[in-house]
Amino acid sequence: MGLSDRVKTRLASLQVAFVSPALPQMQLGPEDSTENPLMIQFFTWGASHPEMSWWDHFAEECPRLAELGITQAWLPPPNKAMAKDGLGYDAYDLWDLGEFDQKGGTATRWGTKDQLTRACSIARQHGVGPVITAVLNQKLGADGPERFMAVRVDPRNRLREVEKEKVISSWTSFTFPGRQGKYSKMKWTQEHFTGVDWDDITKISGVYRITSEGHQGWSQHVSKELGNYDYLFGADIDHRHPMVREDLFSWIPWILDQTHATGFRIDAVKHIDRLFLLEFIKRSRKTPKRERLFCVAECWHGSARALLPYIKAFQGQTAFFDVPLHHKCRDANKAGSSYDLRRIFDNTLVAIRPADAVTFVDNHDTQVGQSMESWVDKNFKSQAYALILLRPDGFPCIFYGDLYPNQDCYDHDTAVTLRKLVLARKRFAYGRLVDYFEHKNCIGFIRCGTEQHPGCAVVISNDPSECALDFTVIRMYVGVAAAGATYCSFLDTSKELNIDNKGYGIFHTQPNSVDVWVDVKCV
Repeated sequence: MGLSDRVKTRLASLQVAFVSPALPQMQLGPEDSTENPLMIQFFTWGASHPEMSWWDHFAEECPRLAELGITQAWLPPPNKAMAKDGLGYDAYDLWDLGEFDQKGGTATRWGTKDQLTRACSIARQHGVGPVITAVLNQKLGADGPERFMAVRVDPRNRLREVEKEKVISSWTSFTFPGRQGKYSKMKWTQEHFTGVDWDDITKISGVYRITSEGHQGWSQHVSKELGNYDYLFGADIDHRHPMVREDLFSWIPWILDQTHATGFRIDAVKHIDRLFLLEFIKRSRKTPKRERLFCVAECWHGSARALLPYIKAFQGQTAFFDVPLHHKCRDANKAGSSYDLRRIFDNTLVAIRPADAVTFVDNHDTQVGQSMESWVDKNFKSQAYALILLRPDGFPCIFYGDLYPNQDCYDHDTAVTLRKLVLARKRFAYGRLVDYFEHKNCIGFIRCGTEQHPGCAVVISNDPSECALDFTVIRMYVGVAAAGATYCSFLDTSKELNIDNKGYGIFHTQPNSVDVWVDVKCV
């Protein structure tokens, strides 16, 4: 990051200096626990189980997740989708969790409502908090079309009209015939949306802004990308409409009571009216015994500086995924030994606002073939996980696709190492952090430990060449109390080293690898 970028980032940081950080205000794990909290995204794009529903699979895994030290599980959207196998981002009915015969069946892709509520109950019994994906930006799979006035706009600049206003027909009538008004009596029509992507008269797809009487146009409280980024896809919800607001605000206590969820992951924040979202989050925390409800927002920006205005706008009410750090890991993966590891935290959210950052390496959007494809493969995956799991800043989220066998993105060696790194976080990654960022291809750091938990020493290399052996060794101080102790690698306990009488150890790892060194008496 150049000098001008550093100055701009510093100035942007000053704008949020008086905004309270989000994570300390949230419950990230059991209240009485002294162990590090940790979240898992418990699904991939292609997630399925050959023998049981996904909710039953989650319930079955909860004891093992708890053993690993996982305290929050980010679940896929539980609502009925437009397609029988839809993930839920193609949201049809938020009030149907797999209870009504709609869109090809009763169950969602993930299972029935009874299976969901049972799984969430089992998770809570094991100290794993369910985090619900809230899809609030769009609806798809309408029950019928309507005719209304609209104007087609340039998809690359939604403020520029490319045709004159005209009558179009599009799918905006949501009557939910299978639910018959249970839980919510609202039926959606074109008046509740700002835009659509299809004209059934001309059979032309595009971005259409609805202009019929009563419509206010695009929201002004959204990202300025593409001129105005209110529209994403499907029938775009108008969060300024009183009936929309009432329905979505009513959904908050209902979904939390149905699932006993401990938090929300809010989808597509760049596209949703910020004033509505701020009120949504505040109302979530006003429900009984949920004052410290967890909330994390998906806001896809590669620069931490671009995230700071959102932190200011949301007043410390939500954490944000550290997309900039993910991009740094992707860059390191692609660049190999030419990447300077000493710069990997530059202009990341965890460096600038650590108590607002939910760190991650990959997720469903970054998988190969997806819209945000930016996959970190096995050449740097373990090193990246060590950076988010074993350091004190941020709240890390690991990915199901990296931990469990699956058809989307599984690598066995990565999964084996990840499980050990997760356990290392649970058992050893405590206390003060001391960095040894001395070589561009090999960095190290010490966690000094606490009275309750021992510390560890971590060495990370990104150079695969044999000559890198000379640069995968770092002398680090673990404390005079450890003088004469024997340390072993937690990833391979056959490897040992001795701490000298001054408390220093010569720690090492293999080229393009990671090692976590701990006192052999603590293993």
